[in-house]
Amino acid sequence: MNFHVFTLFPAMFHGPLSESIIKRAREKGLINVHLHDIRDYTEDRHRIVDDYAYGGGPGMVMKPEPVFKAVETQLARIRGAQPTPRPVPVIMLNPKGRLLSQEVARELTQYADIVLLCGHYEGVDQRIIDHLATDEISIGDYVLTGGELAAMVLVDCVARLAPGVLGSGESASRESHTGGLLQYPQYTRPPEFRGWTVPEVLLSGHHARIESWRKEQSLLETKRRRPDLLAHREDIPG
Repeated sequence: MNFHVFTLFPAMFHGPLSESIIKRAREKGLINVHLHDIRDYTEDRHRIVDDYAYGGGPGMVMKPEPVFKAVETQLARIRGAQPTPRPVPVIMLNPKGRLLSQEVARELTQYADIVLLCGHYEGVDQRIIDHLATDEISIGDYVLTGGELAAMVLVDCVARLAPGVLGSGESASRESHTGGLLQYPQYTRPPEFRGWTVPEVLLSGHHARIESWRKEQSLLETKRRRPDLLAHREDIPG
């Protein structure tokens, strides 16, 4: 799986993508993250990527020319390297986009290549959204200084679902929001800490009882924290 990130600040990605699970996945070649500096595709000596908004208003707007040139140049390379051309989503990280969820992350795992566009300043020229991006994704109902942090979140969320990235093949299937429920409580050694004990069922070794307890706890956690997720479920304990 290849992520192609287009940004004005590629150095922002070096730390988060060079640690832990994502680092190991990159070293094993399970995922690749290609960073593209949009300024490299400008044609003026000052490498200008933004300008004032038509109609006035605060802030600067990212210009369409370098963004189109950057993405279209790389798309041609991606498709030229494919024996059979395949769809490549071009995702604009945008607070107005559809909300990133576990379901959306699973949807994106079907693609071998994903393009991520990071806006900045006051936003991007609307023609980038209308005629270059194929999708818009938001990571929440708030505004960041740019799309870089949102792109990092999306890369992490999607990459960990790629085959072989997580240490256990079952890990992703048991996490919160997988199957529409929040995850059950987890415990490890010691069995007692400061008087707080691990639920007895987890120490029983009885796999059927443990599985039943975990399902019940997932339902209870979801009912308590996110009842909206249970709107269409019938297996809700009282």
